[in-house]
Amino acid sequence: MIPLTVPQATVFGTLLFVLVLLVHGRIRYDIVALLALFIVTLTGVVGWDQAFLGFAHPAVITVAAVLVISRGLQNAGLIDLIARWLSRFGDEPALQVSALTGLVTVLSALMNNVGAIALLMPVGTRMARRSGRSPAPLLLAMAFGSLLGGLITLIGTPPNIIIAYYRAEHAAGPFTMFDFTPVGLGVALAGVLFIVSVGWRLVPRRAGRAPQEHLFELGGYLAEIRVPPDSRFEGRSLADLADATSDGVTISLLERGGSGRSPSDPGLMIAPGDILVVRGNVRALQSFVDQTGFELEIGEGRTGRPAVPGETALVEAAVREGSPVVGRTVIEAKIGADLGVDLIAVARRGTQPNERLGGLRIGVGDVLLLRGTRDALQEAVRSLGILPLVERGLRIGEPRRVVLAVGVFGLAIAGAALGLVPVEGAFTMAAVAMVLLSLVRLSEVYRSIDWPIIVLLGALIPVGAALESTGGAQLIADSLLGLEGYLPVAALLVTVMAATMLISNIINNAATAVLMAPIAMSLAGGLGVSADSFLMAVAVGASTPFLTPIGHQSNALVMEAAGLRFGDYWRLGLPLSAIVLAVAVPLILLFWPP
Repeated sequence: MIPLTVPQATVFGTLLFVLVLLVHGRIRYDIVALLALFIVTLTGVVGWDQAFLGFAHPAVITVAAVLVISRGLQNAGLIDLIARWLSRFGDEPALQVSALTGLVTVLSALMNNVGAIALLMPVGTRMARRSGRSPAPLLLAMAFGSLLGGLITLIGTPPNIIIAYYRAEHAAGPFTMFDFTPVGLGVALAGVLFIVSVGWRLVPRRAGRAPQEHLFELGGYLAEIRVPPDSRFEGRSLADLADATSDGVTISLLERGGSGRSPSDPGLMIAPGDILVVRGNVRALQSFVDQTGFELEIGEGRTGRPAVPGETALVEAAVREGSPVVGRTVIEAKIGADLGVDLIAVARRGTQPNERLGGLRIGVGDVLLLRGTRDALQEAVRSLGILPLVERGLRIGEPRRVVLAVGVFGLAIAGAALGLVPVEGAFTMAAVAMVLLSLVRLSEVYRSIDWPIIVLLGALIPVGAALESTGGAQLIADSLLGLEGYLPVAALLVTVMAATMLISNIINNAATAVLMAPIAMSLAGGLGVSADSFLMAVAVGASTPFLTPIGHQSNALVMEAAGLRFGDYWRLGLPLSAIVLAVAVPLILLFWPP
């Protein structure tokens, strides 16, 4: 066993610590990254003058700029126009999967892949609902398509950006905008062809799902309904109420005078002012209110008309990690008071809390049913960092705004591709131009950026540099070099890509790229071959975590909406990973020979 130096032992121990915390999942990944940075800094492995340079790294700036540009494209209405075109497709599942997966793959090559899947998810959920089928095959196919599309260009996914700048610092300049295309396009085509022909059929469909009534397996929405004065049900039992209304609504609790009572009490009679805590899907709740004449109680203890006058709509939206409402009760979040929308109900998968809505603590994955004008709802979705799952009508983009957004984006791509402006400069200028052209409001700029990813990158880049500067990366590479006598370079390339894919299924893909890039570079140096092939292997491997929902945000985004379980991903992801390996390695050997 090769003895480790103290700095090497510190770096390896820190990385093991990071891996354990990330797999455990109790502490968010950006905080874990900061802890790792502080460990290597406090132990002297990284100097304080170098500790925070990662936040000024071009890769970090580029990722932030791409996210702002994605918001501009959405605000311009480009995606809505595309969604309107997609609505022409019929109810045939193979056609729906082909159209949406192909489109999200193309969009992911031109914008951040998380942005692409987030923009098209409402379209997919609506198409699944309209067809009366489980959304799982369609949404998981779209998620994997977004990962494949990210392989095609420099800006498609953060690992490509990280690898490009790592090459610039250690080899003959950065990979340019379309250097990833020969390999990425081939892999994406093969992967999408598999998904749309065979792969989507491998995704489990849950027994008993009723997508025509409600898209999500959430146990129904938790809502509150008030008994008004002079109700025709006054003095009648809850059993009489159940007999007089349609099925689909369950009464969980009756509150009177500040105290809760069990609905199973046979002597309990309905009285004006009672609050019924009920559970059911949207249609069932609406039918219940219509039949009884009862009133919906708004989530912060308010009743009556919407907070904002005008034509109203309902939106179902999932709470994402990082949303400011996570961990706060409905009352503490003050969604209605601050944003001018009404929180009608909350759905939570797997659990059925029997409590007043105002005291319910919001968690990641909860689905909020919001009511308000369309402008207020759009602002609420942006402010709260939540993902709209079902929309009542799409905003049609204005042609002038679409042309402006696409023109700015196209100029940025052209400038970067022709080498006129560095990538980080081109896309930062494009982001600023979208603000000046009112395509992105100033208040939206900072909400558009995925700050946990920015912190993750900024903190882990110095840790990855420490892995290299202490000789840790070379130590791992030397261990792999021991296989040189037994395996050809192509087999070592497969080993590096497979190892990267495995790690990216456990920890964030950007972190995987940061940690694997120096190992790949050291291995290529030890073999005496070009590092480009091994860096490309890392880029592909880090961007294709198909086995779990935690390796990439695209996978996590569709889990709740599709009703997927943790173990469902490998059914499609395992054969897809094998196809990626089988296609990517020969293409790398052809276009980036060692």
